[in-house]
Amino acid sequence: MDPNGAPEPTLPPQEQIRQKRLAKLGALASANNTKTEDATKSDPSASSTSTSSPAANAPNSTSPNQENKKPSSLPSHQANPTSSSPSPTQTQTQTQTQTETQTQTPPSNPFSQLGVKNKTESGDSTTGDSATPSKKMLTSREESLESWSHHVLSDVFRVTLEETQTHDHRGNRLIYLPELKAELEQSGDPIKLTASSIDAAILEAARHVPANRPLLDYLLPCWKRVVRANKPARPLTPERQAVLSEAKRLCMSNCIFALTMPEYFGRDPNPSHDSLVPYLLRHHDNEDGICLDFFAEAVSRIPEDDSIAPIFTDAMVRMSGRLASMTMNDDYKPFINCLVTYARFPPLLNALTEHPRFQVHPSPGMSKEQIAVASETQTILGPFFRISPLQTEVTRTYFAGARTIDPGRVKSSQSALQMTLKAHQSDLANIAHALVRASQNSRNSTLDWFAFIMNSNHKRRALQVKPTEVASDGFMVNVTAILDKLCEPFLDTTYSKIDKIDVDYLRRNPRVDMSDETKLNADQATADAFFKKHVPGPSNFISEVFFLALAAHHYGLGATNAKLKDLDKDIKYVEGLIRKIEDELPRLQNDPLRLMQARTHHQQAISSVEKYIALKLAIEGVVLDEAMQTLSLLFMRYVSVWLLRVASGTDYKPGKEFKLPLPADQPEAFSCLPEYALQDVVDNFKFVFLFLPRILLSAVGEEVITLCITFLRSSEYIKNPYLKSSLVTLLYSGTWPIYHLNKGVLGDFLVGTPFANEHLLHALMKFYIECEHSGVSSAFYDKFNIRYEIFQVIKCIWPNSVYQDRLSRESKVNRQFFVQFVNLLLNDATYLLDEALTKLVKIHDYQKQLQDETLSPEDKDKIKSDLEAAEQQCQSWMQLVNDTMGMMKLFTAALRDAFTMPEIVTRLAGMLNYNLESLVGPKRSNLKVADSKKYHFEPRTLLSDFIDIYINLAPKPAFIEAVAADGRSYKPANFDAATKILEKISQHPETISAWKALIVKFAEAKERQNQAELDLGEIPPEFEDPLMGDLMTDPVILPSHNIVDRSTIVQQLLSNPRDPFTRMPMTIDDVVPANDLRIRIEEWKAERIAQAKAKASGGDAMDTTDG
Repeated sequence: MDPNGAPEPTLPPQEQIRQKRLAKLGALASANNTKTEDATKSDPSASSTSTSSPAANAPNSTSPNQENKKPSSLPSHQANPTSSSPSPTQTQTQTQTQTETQTQTPPSNPFSQLGVKNKTESGDSTTGDSATPSKKMLTSREESLESWSHHVLSDVFRVTLEETQTHDHRGNRLIYLPELKAELEQSGDPIKLTASSIDAAILEAARHVPANRPLLDYLLPCWKRVVRANKPARPLTPERQAVLSEAKRLCMSNCIFALTMPEYFGRDPNPSHDSLVPYLLRHHDNEDGICLDFFAEAVSRIPEDDSIAPIFTDAMVRMSGRLASMTMNDDYKPFINCLVTYARFPPLLNALTEHPRFQVHPSPGMSKEQIAVASETQTILGPFFRISPLQTEVTRTYFAGARTIDPGRVKSSQSALQMTLKAHQSDLANIAHALVRASQNSRNSTLDWFAFIMNSNHKRRALQVKPTEVASDGFMVNVTAILDKLCEPFLDTTYSKIDKIDVDYLRRNPRVDMSDETKLNADQATADAFFKKHVPGPSNFISEVFFLALAAHHYGLGATNAKLKDLDKDIKYVEGLIRKIEDELPRLQNDPLRLMQARTHHQQAISSVEKYIALKLAIEGVVLDEAMQTLSLLFMRYVSVWLLRVASGTDYKPGKEFKLPLPADQPEAFSCLPEYALQDVVDNFKFVFLFLPRILLSAVGEEVITLCITFLRSSEYIKNPYLKSSLVTLLYSGTWPIYHLNKGVLGDFLVGTPFANEHLLHALMKFYIECEHSGVSSAFYDKFNIRYEIFQVIKCIWPNSVYQDRLSRESKVNRQFFVQFVNLLLNDATYLLDEALTKLVKIHDYQKQLQDETLSPEDKDKIKSDLEAAEQQCQSWMQLVNDTMGMMKLFTAALRDAFTMPEIVTRLAGMLNYNLESLVGPKRSNLKVADSKKYHFEPRTLLSDFIDIYINLAPKPAFIEAVAADGRSYKPANFDAATKILEKISQHPETISAWKALIVKFAEAKERQNQAELDLGEIPPEFEDPLMGDLMTDPVILPSHNIVDRSTIVQQLLSNPRDPFTRMPMTIDDVVPANDLRIRIEEWKAERIAQAKAKASGGDAMDTTDG
């Protein structure tokens, strides 16, 4: 019978299937037909039995067991060889076998029943040296192949043909095979196990396995033993190796049949038995675990047998389903190890990615929230990525009693958590790498899976997020970390692969959906029109994984980082509730019902805060992992360089020249990018600056500074004012001192980099001006925080004289720009001082009121609450005051000419005089508060700053005149009071001397101005400025046709670019000089001065005459 041909029509259907499968798996007969012919030429003892398929003979070699009958569809075997009416198949097969044996091989030849050929030249099989898997199986050189095969196969399959032999020499129980023995006796063959009887032996032995136990409980240990037998210490002869190879082949075949065709063994299908799951979850070194040899052998048969891949795929699907209900507290590791093993075999991964459960297939009735969490629990990979220390049950295990946990224990728990997660993410990374390398289809399916997660979880960045409606933090952090790992191969320090990131990716049918995301600088209609311009061709893998990782940082790691702030708020709120309840409990002792309710609420609040604190500590442990954040920073550096290339249209790389400002025509490819492309970079760096600055020492380059300066200098490229202000925050964070770096991680770059020297100061000044009118509701208060950070950066770089020269040049080259900057600086100083000093007065009053012992508890609580609010506000305002004054002190010392320009000097003098009175005037006692340093208020230091600014500008006559001309706040008494305080606080004698000399100059200038005012007399109404009431010197006509002095409208436009009469937008270029009126004013002024001089001259002469 030829096993490669069609099965005999007389065979039952199940046997036909089995015959066909064995043939496809490479039955021995088809493989050895040619070999046998060659062997018979050199060894006349070679048996023709080797040409018979063991699969073909198997149905005739056994008979049904009375206790475990096969279904009627399977071939029947006669237990008694002498029984009548053998089946036609038996008669035909036996006759054929006997005839072939008689014509080719003497019956006494031991090779006649082995089903193998003799490959030795001499034909003597006993001359070869053999080795067996253990010392106990070693036989003498004279042992025949027939005897060797018998005892080796008996040891491997734990079977015997001797009824009295119940155990082998090791004490292992043996299965007696009466049916096989009877068949051998009937055929006249030796009663020994041979290669040709292996299949029959396995089939009969398998029927002895109890029905309540899986067949693999017997077959897998057999497989392990035959594998070990195939790896002897010394090489086997070809004949013996052939026996073991056949045993291995048939053992694997029967393992597959046990899973796919249990009917062959007389069993009904049983899903709990017909599965690899329990064996895959055991260690591969276990006797009943799936070893790598099993994997390799099974995978090698996949091309010929399409039933094998589904066995493994279905097993993984079932394991994934079980893992979906587990946490890191459970025994999850065997599941991970199994998938890691799968990852070593691309055919298994290919089959896995083709399974319907690999992707989410939303049904019509699924909500968006259900779809968002489906990837985590309803896909094959999801449960593996879901395992995380951020799972609620796990956080409580790591941080039990979180509310009172010791800091040392927190640190050790977080270290343990990081080690566990790192090992888990390493396994996930190996799996992901294997999936994208297995085949193109596997890669595409894996990328589709990642993309679906991103596209269905946009809600994770919403203002209000319900954890049950989006994928979990642990899952998303793992996904982000693995996508970073996929990017790692092209994240080299030379940016050699950055050209591979395709700017047209988002127009090539991208996997990542960002249609609903806010764009960097384009409205929805513009972005939609741009993305409709489809670019043909496929996207490369680097572009695919780059944009997936970018999205993952936004929806995954970035969202989890942001959650820390929310948790802080929640913890603070609940802790407040706990304190209130605890304060209330003593008052409820006489009210049992309310007391019980209060205690219940107290316990619930404690449970909630424990949960929040445990989660916060766990998140910190996860996101503060240095290795993960270092790789994340490396990715963000790549994003930074890529954004600069797209915006500038150049091939910029760190070390290359980069020119500013950016082109006036913004590239659409940049404008239409999602806002998070830049936000991810900024947020990631800010987070690391705040929590892990030490990893920045070797992870930050000039590209970060270039990015910040570029988009502050060309701020029109970004629409979101908060995003632009984040760039300032990033620069400011980089100046925080760390270790040996007094100027922080970025300080030295900012001070010494040519690019920064050229553009940084202008960029900061520009945004200082721009944040005045950002268009958002909180802009008024936000601008002070932004300007505070700008001051800190400027203070860091100011020691470099290059920046002082830059500021001087700005005052000359960009005069209007500089004037606008200084005007806002003065506005801030005036407002901040007024607010801070007002709050100090309130604090003074509250502290005085609290000294009144007659206050009721309610009134005292009310005053304390008001005091606390005033203290918080004062602390903020005074810190800003100190920095603003410090900045003015630096600027006025270096740029006297710039600060005494006509557009500036009058306002500057007025601001100094007004606030000097607050510090030294009659009401200064109202500023005395307990513990003034608590509010950053040091009156002596603040007064010294004011005096220094006066002295810095003393050489300029324009400043002297402006101070004296300040009709509102010029008071010599204030100067005298300041002098006394300076002398009292032991100020430097040089400073006091300069200050006294300056007071004299103020007085002289004031005297001159008073005389001039007397000389002019009453000013005609048409010559007065309608806003200021002063004599106009340079009248101009506004678009509203009103006439004001040029200095007045300049000051107005600096603060508000609108016509003061109509509120319509305007600029200084819109005014028209009123030359006729100016000439008339000049003529009138000259006439009045001449009259005054003549009167003074005449009066003196008259007085002399009278005398």
